[in-house]
Amino acid sequence: MHESSIQSVQIVFLLLLLFVAGFTALARKLQTPYPIVLVVAGLVLSLIPGIPRVALNPDVVFLVVLPPLLFSAAWLTSWRDFVYNLVSISFLAFGLVGFTVLGVAGAAHYAFPGFDWRLGVVLGAVIATTDAIAATSIAKRIGLPQRVVDVLEGESLLNDVTGLLALEFGLAIVVAGQTPTVTSGFLRLAYLTAAGVGVGLLIGAVVHWVEHQIDDAPIEITISILVPYAAYLAAEFIHASGILAVVACGLYLGRGSAHFFSAAVRIQANAVWSVFTFILNGFVFVLIGLQLPLVREGIKTYSSGSLLLYGGLFSVLVIVLRLLWVFPGTTLAYWIRRHFLHQKENRPPARQVFVTGWTGMRGVIALAAALSLPEALADGSPFPQRNLIIFLTFSVILVTLVLQGLTLPALIRALGLAGVTGPNCEETEARRIMAEAALLELEKAGKDVEADSAALYEDLKEHYRRRLSSLPQDDGTQDGSYEKFVTVSLELLRTERETAVKLRNSGRISDEVLRQLLQELDLSETRHRLPG
Repeated sequence: MHESSIQSVQIVFLLLLLFVAGFTALARKLQTPYPIVLVVAGLVLSLIPGIPRVALNPDVVFLVVLPPLLFSAAWLTSWRDFVYNLVSISFLAFGLVGFTVLGVAGAAHYAFPGFDWRLGVVLGAVIATTDAIAATSIAKRIGLPQRVVDVLEGESLLNDVTGLLALEFGLAIVVAGQTPTVTSGFLRLAYLTAAGVGVGLLIGAVVHWVEHQIDDAPIEITISILVPYAAYLAAEFIHASGILAVVACGLYLGRGSAHFFSAAVRIQANAVWSVFTFILNGFVFVLIGLQLPLVREGIKTYSSGSLLLYGGLFSVLVIVLRLLWVFPGTTLAYWIRRHFLHQKENRPPARQVFVTGWTGMRGVIALAAALSLPEALADGSPFPQRNLIIFLTFSVILVTLVLQGLTLPALIRALGLAGVTGPNCEETEARRIMAEAALLELEKAGKDVEADSAALYEDLKEHYRRRLSSLPQDDGTQDGSYEKFVTVSLELLRTERETAVKLRNSGRISDEVLRQLLQELDLSETRHRLPG
């Protein structure tokens, strides 16, 4: 690669990074999920003359971007809640994907010129996968019930597998002229699932053992970044599901990280992964918007009016199919949970089900799947309607992200679902039990201490008593003394920070010492600011 080419790539990369940071800051000021703002901003940027065209390479998405994003999402997923809601998740991740593929296959022949049921299967499989980032960020901020958020996140972890499997079958029908049987489909899905999960758990077990042997933040964080790629490539090597391998590995290690990560490593790892996933997500959402000129070039034979009509019709079809599925699907899922799993869960109200149906936003996986379609069939002829499939996918992504994303907060408020979750009772109870356990330990340890250490133990006891008094009581009241304690403590930390900076400025301490002191003060401030 020539030096000028390398410099051009570096300049584009830096500009995109600056673009992501700037428009994410704007999104926060607008209180709008950053994926929506970045997509729209990328779309506007693509219309400016002279802007370099950056093509979205599907191989980069599947091999570089997807593994760490899935791993991070699985790591942060609660295994307990994932298993508890698995039936509801499966009805969306498996049932809805199949329903979408069949619905698009049946409607495409009538809606779009040159389409038959085979191309409809391909198109339906391409847009079957959802991206939960925008939807769940809105849901969490507005206060949608946590169980809905858990189901949406679980759906986005699993439906990539079923969507890409459906695409594999669709391509076999169109490209090679094969028609897979139902039996072969179930066997293929069973192998993808079993082998993918097995590889993920195996790699997770090995990494779990390795992490127990070391306590070095740079090494452990480096290993954590390599793990999703190792799981994905190992599973793909045996033709299993790399996506399921990454998800299984992430769920396993996320649950075990409380045992093998020290406090210092955990703080640094969380910071590194937060920035890493933010950059990856930012880049892909900007790149989605930047693809408009490239998408438009491939469909010059269609008029702008026809394209707007096709894109609008297809987007409405995809949204309606999801809404048609979620109501009977939710009813059946909760019937199974009550009668077979004996979960004491009532069917959620219709307004909550409707919101679940309105959160079917598409993202970069759908676009990468469309771009990965082969350009030729087995006989060498061009892949039929490839460019139109890419355009329709691009249209659905824009409509679902922008239209549904921007209207979701207002919809949640209008239906009376905002802020209905109330305080986190589990967290409050856990904090109470932890403080009581610490007090009990102090009582035991303080019985046989020297007289000069008694004051220290009494001071620690008072600290934990104040923490207990800050927690909500049975009648919902809360002692204000601890709030005053926190306020004064934060003010004292500010004074300490300013004093440390003055010592550095006067040359009495080095910058290295200042950084260490500031880290300790920052951790103390973070602890005091945790919700009580």
